[in-house]
Amino acid sequence: IGCEDGSVKIFQVVPGGVQFERNLDRRKGRVLCLSWHPSDTHIVAGSIDFFRVIDVASGQTVQRVMVNHHVEKAKRECVVWAVALLSSGTVVSADSFGRVQFWDWEQGTLAESHAVSTSAVLSLAVSQKEDSIIVGTSTGATYHLQLLPVRLGGLEKRWVRTKPFQFHSHDVRAVAHSPTALISGGLDAQLVIRPLMEKVQKKSYDAALRKFTFPHRRLVSCARKARLLLFQFSQYLELWRLGSTEETGKDGEVLPLCRMPEHLVQLKSKGPEHIYCSCVSPCGTWLGYSTASRFQLYRVRCDGDGVSLGKV
Repeated sequence: IGCEDGSVKIFQVVPGGVQFERNLDRRKGRVLCLSWHPSDTHIVAGSIDFFRVIDVASGQTVQRVMVNHHVEKAKRECVVWAVALLSSGTVVSADSFGRVQFWDWEQGTLAESHAVSTSAVLSLAVSQKEDSIIVGTSTGATYHLQLLPVRLGGLEKRWVRTKPFQFHSHDVRAVAHSPTALISGGLDAQLVIRPLMEKVQKKSYDAALRKFTFPHRRLVSCARKARLLLFQFSQYLELWRLGSTEETGKDGEVLPLCRMPEHLVQLKSKGPEHIYCSCVSPCGTWLGYSTASRFQLYRVRCDGDGVSLGKV
């Protein structure tokens, strides 16, 4: 765990939870991101203007690398938003200047630098084979970098930015790299799974671009005893009475209605805030909803065919 005070803490996973083990070397500067070496011997911690490599056994910092001295006349701070420590000893850093950089951490030298975006690079994920990287930016774009031979059939390889994707409208705060797909999550509440077409052999569900909107909230609640349904929209609620039938049948059959569904009332929320959640009681007598800052409770009175709401 990396902390705001510059410390890195190790916790042991034990049956039933986690247990504090020890503190590693503390240095000035907030710890914004962490990455383990695949062998678990070292941890890289990203901060503002620098990252450092910590030896886990001794708990000491063995290398501290400044990331902003390569920018001419850089007057603003360079935030290291994401890091990855590869098995070769290469540190990959993503920063607020829109760069993805590759460092030899033993020498503290810069091997490669890619300006992938004009805005900040916020997230970073490496494939299991360490030959492919996905990064997410604050413009909603994700970029794919691959380790490719400089010449066809040659042994020398370099990192190349191969594909940009614009699937989000806001910050891409989280990315993951599966063997067959690039996965990204943004502040627009979208989760996007984009298959790597070279890994997919035939047309299938795995070969399709998939977008999921989060969070999933229950937008319909049911008062079983009163046979009422409450529908939640962003600025108002609608209360409906279910239709009824006098026929009987098996599951899945469509029965003729002797009474049609009935729209009883529409309740509009005051103010600009969206309705966050809502519910109707099982007896159908109480109706409540909440925005981000307030909760409203109403009493539902059925007078014959008419319905009235009383604010509680």
